[in-house]
Amino acid sequence: MSFSSTRRQFLSTAASATAFAGAAQLGFLSKLPPVSAEEANSAKDVVRLPEDIAPLVRLIEETPREKLLEEVAGKIRKGTSYREIVAALLLAGVKNVQPRPSVGFKFHAVLVVNSAHLASISSPDEQRWLPIFWALDYFKSSQLQNEKEGNWSLSNVNESRVPTPAKAMTAFTEAMNKWDEEAADAAVASLVRTAGANELFDVFAYYGCRDFRSIGHKAIYVSNAWRTLNTVGWQYAEPVLRSLTYALLAREGASNPVDSDLDADRPGRRNLERALKFRDNWQTGKIDSNATHELLATIYSGDADQLSNQIVETLNQGISPQSVWDALLVGSGELLMRQPGIVGIHTLTSTNALRYAYGVCGSDDTRKMLLLQNGAFLTLFRGAMKGRGNLGDQKIEQLEPADVPQGHQAALDSIFEAVSTNRAKAAQQTLAYARANPEPHDYINRARSLIFMKGRDTHDYKFSSAVLEDYHNVSPAWRDRFLATSVFNLKGSRESDNPLVKRTQAALA
Repeated sequence: MSFSSTRRQFLSTAASATAFAGAAQLGFLSKLPPVSAEEANSAKDVVRLPEDIAPLVRLIEETPREKLLEEVAGKIRKGTSYREIVAALLLAGVKNVQPRPSVGFKFHAVLVVNSAHLASISSPDEQRWLPIFWALDYFKSSQLQNEKEGNWSLSNVNESRVPTPAKAMTAFTEAMNKWDEEAADAAVASLVRTAGANELFDVFAYYGCRDFRSIGHKAIYVSNAWRTLNTVGWQYAEPVLRSLTYALLAREGASNPVDSDLDADRPGRRNLERALKFRDNWQTGKIDSNATHELLATIYSGDADQLSNQIVETLNQGISPQSVWDALLVGSGELLMRQPGIVGIHTLTSTNALRYAYGVCGSDDTRKMLLLQNGAFLTLFRGAMKGRGNLGDQKIEQLEPADVPQGHQAALDSIFEAVSTNRAKAAQQTLAYARANPEPHDYINRARSLIFMKGRDTHDYKFSSAVLEDYHNVSPAWRDRFLATSVFNLKGSRESDNPLVKRTQAALA
């Protein structure tokens, strides 16, 4: 079967099982000058938000950074709910921060909302607002950067181009396949008004993983957008999914990927063909640590084609997909261990997003692509890391445990002090601790608390939420080693506190 017919077959299958929604595009996402609250409420070119949340969004938009936390705290004391604050934070981001030229950088104000929420709901009561207030403050810095770069705003949909509900799915898929931003923006508006969240997720999950641009942020945005909307309510989905579609159509330069054979697109095109080669009952099978070990070797030395082929072969031998996910998750952690830094962080945050999508979507074809593309992405991440300097040769399978003091608190004190001074030692101690405590709740709680108290960067929240969640997505045979790699981007006890903590506590007192 030719590539083009294979691709059409896959997209047709995905479309028949789901429905699409959402997206913004260049022609309708205008750059607007600053406006007053009254003008913002009535301006024709700026996206309108639901009336129940618009005043709170305006408060976040218009309040100076140095006063925002106190203003929001006042709203909370008067009865504004947690859900309303998170919803307004998300909508302020998608309305005021452009996910271009790369889905990252200032746009982390949007990407981090779900991570802050996950950290919040997993925290003790006295710390629950800290991640959300940190994210509110970070939004103001992103808003300022967006203003410096042209003051982009999400515009209203061009209603004259919105297709009927019966034609919306076809219009959206055609627009996404052609990388046509104007048509996609109109089509997604129709879809989000008539389709449900579960219908739409599968197709967005596919487009989130089809190309390797913005170091995994497309997939991250898909999963984080859905997870946050599940918290705040689908009634706020239209501007979010328009922004998401605009982000998914980000590409380098003026060339259209349809007319090119670019490195970012090649693995996805080849994996569409490989997805047809899975055995019929591929989601069943035995968990095999030796298969995980063999996949790890290819993650560290093979290319995208080799690893993708090996994934198909492994599954067709009767091995469970869990053993593949073990390799992808542990392999991500080892890449971070080999070269701590921004690229290594994204091996884990993107794998977390793809693993979440795999667990939620209902399309068999989309799940195959998520698995294959995750593998391909790791080899591309590895290549990017080599371009940034020395990529170490440490093997997570060869990591040996180191002694830790007796007692939970003493052991944790020792580990997180070592995170600040000697991460290799901290990894060895974490391995020992995890082996002695198969359910290391105290470790996870301590790690989160240190992020709240000392975290300053969006990646502190994105990474910690991802890795501490995925601990439970790894098989017991590999969990302790996976957790040991987390110390290469967690916060240690010797690092200074973030001043926002005291300011937040004072505002809520």
